[in-house]
Order: sequence, then structure tokens, then C-alpha cells
Amino acid sequence: MNDRSVNLLENYDIEVLRTWKGRGAILCETKQGILILKEYAGRKEKAVFQDALLSMVQEKGFKNVERILKNKEQELLTQDQDGTFYILKTYFEGRECNVRDMEECRQAVKTLAKLHIAARMEEDLLPGFCTPRYAHMEFEKHNRELRRVRKYLKDRGQKTDFEICLLKNYDYFFNLALQITEELRFFQDKKESRFVCHGDFQYHNIILCGDEMNLINFEKCAVDSPVRDLYLFMRKLLEKSGWADNIGFELVNTYDRIRPMDKNEYLQLYYRLAYPEKFWKIVNFYYNSGKAWIPGKNLEKLKKVTEQEKDKQLFLEKFKSQYDLA
Repeated sequence: MNDRSVNLLENYDIEVLRTWKGRGAILCETKQGILILKEYAGRKEKAVFQDALLSMVQEKGFKNVERILKNKEQELLTQDQDGTFYILKTYFEGRECNVRDMEECRQAVKTLAKLHIAARMEEDLLPGFCTPRYAHMEFEKHNRELRRVRKYLKDRGQKTDFEICLLKNYDYFFNLALQITEELRFFQDKKESRFVCHGDFQYHNIILCGDEMNLINFEKCAVDSPVRDLYLFMRKLLEKSGWADNIGFELVNTYDRIRPMDKNEYLQLYYRLAYPEKFWKIVNFYYNSGKAWIPGKNLEKLKKVTEQEKDKQLFLEKFKSQYDLA
């Protein structure tokens, strides 16, 4: 971001005391507190939906979220002379959630449960943005991509070590993806309550300020099952811990004590965890990047996924037993 971006602050009814550059953003100290100005690449309507969500949860008593400030024209986005849109939001001075600290992880899922209680939708926030996103539809899209890459790999001539390893493990994970998607489609309950999820509930969007946790970056918010957010947070921790069941169960039980989950939500969480998303991510990154040189880290990630698969399946079996999903 350049100095011209700082001039955009003149479009807001704020008194700027000083500014400094942050990571891909401009921070500014004002009499209203510290604010952050960032580029906005999404649809304008999505910004309206995001603002409606943030306003709704705050009205329902959940105050631990950022706010979007409107400019003098009462618009959520401000455009510079190059046509780039910017968004101005409140800023939390704190640090990211430490995923190696189990107490902080418990606090994070408690905060998430409270967000979901406030984010349950009684009526549409914004027409056109309130159609639920079903996980099986998302997985079907992933499966089409996996099918396309498998054909590409088989037709490819001389293969790298990464491609050989990928092809060796491809059928197992691809068939697993198809199976999980079909089972989830059968269980998906289209009459379930509607919630607006954060959409990217990961440690870097959870800011600890003293004893309070605050949530930022709602750009990926969407109407979905609340377990979408819980799954995102859990999967990273489970992968880092080698799918330790004590960590997984502790997170689920902590969330459930604040916002009790029903049988359908436990099933959805199971199938989201069971889907080989990490494998899909590796495949997707490979297919959409240059093939002339494949980073060695890709091969390391692929080997880790295959090595952890046995532990993951053991965890899933215990999960089914623990929550009576058999």
C-alpha cells in the first residue's frame, strides 16, 4: 500500500493522529481508537452482508468482533483513483491465538460457540447471500478437480518424485473422497437451523487482548452449519498433534458445553473431518502452480498426509464411538 492510500482516510469522519504501515494494510491512530485500512477484493454486496452479520451479533450481545466504518457518503467501501476498493475497520491490539496452548484453544472454541449463538439466523440478512452452503456440494466440486488432476497425472510423461508419490496414493484418497461425499449427501439435513459462520476460523483471525478473545477478518462468512468453523479450527490442531483423540474430544466437548450440538451436527463434523481435504489441498496447489519446479516441501506434506492416515482413521473410529454415530 502506498501513501495515496493514506489520503483515502480523508473520506471518513475521523481525526487521524498518526499512521503506520502494517502487514498489507495501513494502521491509523484516531480519537475513536486504532483503525485498519485494507484493500478489499470481494463483491460489494458481500461487504454489505459482512456488515449485517457483524451488526447482528453485536446487537445480540456478542461484542468481540471487528466493526466496519462507513465513509462520509455512508458507504462501506472507498475507491481510490486506480479503481481499487478499500475497507476501514476497527483494530484489536493483541496477539494471535497460540495453538500450542490448550487453554487458549479451549477459550477459542468457547468464543466460537458464543459467536454461533448470536449468529443464528431468524430471517435473511441479505437476499442472495442466505442460501446455505452444504458441505457435500463443496466436496463434489473438490472431487471434480481431483478427477481432472488424476487424468492429467496419468497422461503426463516423465514424472517427478512428487508426482510418482502422488499417483501412488491417488486412488486411495480419491475413492475415500467419493465415499465420504456420498455418505454426507445422504445424511445432510436441509431443514437444519441456519447460522452465519465466520468461514475462516483459524488462529490468525483470533486475537487475544488481555483476557478477551476477539474475532477478525469475516470476509469468508457464509450461511452454513456452525460445525464448519469448528472443523476448520480442529483439523489444524489434529494434524499438528498426529490426530490425538484427547485434543479432538476436548475441543468438541468444550464447544458443546456452550452451544449444545445435535446428532446431525456431530455427523457433519465427522464427515468433514473424514474427507481428505489436506490431500485435495496438496493436489490443488500442485495443479494450479508451475510444474517445471515442484517445491520439496510439497513432497514432505504429501508424505505426512499418507503417514498420518492410519492415525486419522483410528481417531475417526473413536469419534464415532464417543458420540454414538455408528
